[in-house]
Amino acid sequence: MMRMSCDAYVLLCNHFKQRNWLQSSRSITFEEKMAMFFIVIGHNERFRMVKRRFQHSTETIHRCFHEVLIAMMNFAREVIVPTSSNPIANASENHIRLKQIFPGAIGSLDGTLVHAVVLGDQPTRYRGRGKGECFQNVLGIYNFDMIFTFVWAGWEGIAHDSRVLKEVAFNPSSGFYFPPPDKYYLCDAAYTNTRGFMTPYRNTRYWLADFRRQRALTKEEKFNHAHTQLRNVIERAYGVLKARFPILKQIAPFSFLIQRDIVIACFAIHNFIRKWNIHDQLFMEYNYGVQREHFFWRNATGGK
Repeated sequence: MMRMSCDAYVLLCNHFKQRNWLQSSRSITFEEKMAMFFIVIGHNERFRMVKRRFQHSTETIHRCFHEVLIAMMNFAREVIVPTSSNPIANASENHIRLKQIFPGAIGSLDGTLVHAVVLGDQPTRYRGRGKGECFQNVLGIYNFDMIFTFVWAGWEGIAHDSRVLKEVAFNPSSGFYFPPPDKYYLCDAAYTNTRGFMTPYRNTRYWLADFRRQRALTKEEKFNHAHTQLRNVIERAYGVLKARFPILKQIAPFSFLIQRDIVIACFAIHNFIRKWNIHDQLFMEYNYGVQREHFFWRNATGGK
């Protein structure tokens, strides 16, 4: 129900209690407020459905949800933080090899589209690609243990990834962390190859699917293949996030600022589960998927 294990839920509640971010009220316990919040974001339930489950008025559900969301913003500031180092727990042999190829890489950077409800004269700027639905563009940076080190949400769906990065990186209030001179983020070809940001060779095969039919032949292709294998952690991190929180695929018509904060809260909860090394089925499934990918590639190339 909570989209996490019982142990994770108890630890998270205890963490909020210790920080005094949320309190019980006369008729609703602390844990019940948290549960209502997780039912909404973890199952994309509307308040009227939560009302039936918890037997409280819609007004009470609304108030409790926003109390928890405000607390989640404090939580996000604590758990979504930059890092200049990148220790990896239980790194695979393949991952260690890739890190030797990119010794200065401290994370991967990419954007993703999250469903948005936009009213008034704004929808055109938030139209995403394809079906014409509205999306907000979210910029995320991850280390190689699938932990978010930076998140910036709320950009228009039509905004190009490189434009979002430029605006955020030079915004003094964003808290964007520029890598030290000897470090860099791995980025795809949508970004510019410059100090602190390493992109693949352009006009050369890059995506993992491109190498399933034929192994990398040139030095540029070999570089791109190693680059995409290591950067693939960001695709898995986004996959875990959206699988855990269906609200990101079809959000309710909250105000846009509330929609943005919900996105940040989802990222923060993801980090908590990963940072505290909590046993989690979704992380296990996505890690198993990448292990199968590595096994397939090693067999297809004779172990090279």
